[in-house]
Amino acid sequence: MSDKIANWTSRDDAMVESAIRRGANRRELLQMMLMGGVALAAGTTLLGRATAALAAEPVRGGHLKIAGWTSSTADTLDPAKASNSTDYTRCCSVYNRLTYIDGSGQATMELAESIESSDAKVWTVKLRQGVTFHDGKSLTAKDVVFSLKRHLDPAVGSKVNAIAKQIAEVKAVDDTTAEITLGAPNADLPTILALHHFMIVADGTTDFAKGNGTGPFKIREFQPGTRSVVERNEHYWKANGPYLDSFEFFAIMDETARRNALLSGDIHLAANLNPRSMRALENDPAAQLFVTKLGTYTDLNIRLDTAPGDKAGVAEGFKYLINRETIQKSVLRGLAEIANDHPIPSWNPYFNAELKQREFDPERAKSLFQKAGVLGQEIHVTASEAASSSLDYAAVLQQAAGQIGLNMVIDRVPSDGYWSNHWIKDPIHFGNLNARPTPDILFSLLYQSEAAWNESGYKSERFDSMLMEARGLLDQAKRKEIYGEMQAMIHNDAGTVIPVFQSNVDGVSPKLKGLVPNPLGGQMGFGAAEYVWFEA
Repeated sequence: MSDKIANWTSRDDAMVESAIRRGANRRELLQMMLMGGVALAAGTTLLGRATAALAAEPVRGGHLKIAGWTSSTADTLDPAKASNSTDYTRCCSVYNRLTYIDGSGQATMELAESIESSDAKVWTVKLRQGVTFHDGKSLTAKDVVFSLKRHLDPAVGSKVNAIAKQIAEVKAVDDTTAEITLGAPNADLPTILALHHFMIVADGTTDFAKGNGTGPFKIREFQPGTRSVVERNEHYWKANGPYLDSFEFFAIMDETARRNALLSGDIHLAANLNPRSMRALENDPAAQLFVTKLGTYTDLNIRLDTAPGDKAGVAEGFKYLINRETIQKSVLRGLAEIANDHPIPSWNPYFNAELKQREFDPERAKSLFQKAGVLGQEIHVTASEAASSSLDYAAVLQQAAGQIGLNMVIDRVPSDGYWSNHWIKDPIHFGNLNARPTPDILFSLLYQSEAAWNESGYKSERFDSMLMEARGLLDQAKRKEIYGEMQAMIHNDAGTVIPVFQSNVDGVSPKLKGLVPNPLGGQMGFGAAEYVWFEA
């Protein structure tokens, strides 16, 4: 048990602190730790330490300014249509979800008091009582029904329509109970409902510019493509927070300008900084680095249905030719975790830790390329600034290729049109994926035979069958076993080279307190405004 306690302690103190700040009571916290395999006595000790870490009472008041890296006149307060970090940050400030993904990647309850199923197909959602929208209306099951059904309406244009299609029926049993019936069992439903798009809106809402949610802030000003300003919801249902009086969000798209705005004190958080900014920030007292380990990655895709990737050994050769350590340490300044050519990061509970890490082995790559008969040919690799750090990755790969006699040519193309003209289409090219919370979402999106984003054209009937089997299992040990085998299949057979998982770096004023990492993204999964405060 001592090893288990040590592992929990090192991994999840931040998660416990985050749960406390979100209003979890002592009973809920101890249940969470017991589910993680921690004995009652040890859990009490951990709870005491986390509580002590929060002994410095958060300070109320202040106006927070966050600068993101993108904006558009299409910015929206309709969570179903949210399409980027700007929308997510804004929606997190005015709405809530039924569930919330905590610092360990686990789904915990938010507007839902419980979500339960005996077969992973029919789910009963019990709502918290005493929750009101900004306009004073009480939260009921009708709001849940309306919010979920919107994603099924083609006229809405929901960004998660493909995921929501598994909902066969959703109905209100009574004011505080909703029932969700899926077309087929899916044990991940509580996690899916924690995605940013599944925020709960009031029944019958048509004007989303008002941002009428149950969240910690109310809309004071919303100018799409320019800025938004919110003010504290004095009737917020959670016991703790928000602590800020108000919060302002806008974009500074130039990374250097965003960093300089932080250093000058014009903003309190500069989102998504390049790792190269570390040297400019780490010795400056006006800023601190807030690093979030994510499942975000840039990958090299070798199409298995197009030359040269259709020749046996070519895709495998590139997997041995990529120098992961150089990318981690030099390109990304250590702000990355070594990956193993599958999309599941080590913090995910389904991660296959037994799968041997693939190492940099140029001689083995050379042997594979020789057998495939491609050493004397020009091998073109498409890269673009549109795929984060892909030009740097390509340079590292090209250097290694030159050492073994592989004539690799980098085709640098503009960002504009990259995703529609080159991604998935070019024989060898780079992609870029944001974090997703479950293996089912990742595998369905990227590796199922008919997946729209099947980057390397990987096809396996056995993989498809295992995906459907695991989706409906409530037996977590069996699911982990199946997902572990599927990771090995991707590692060995798919044409995707995933060298590292990139960390997100936010620049933060040292006066800003309360930030803890969240696997949904930087800025605490884009929800920082609810939990942070200014030092007195």
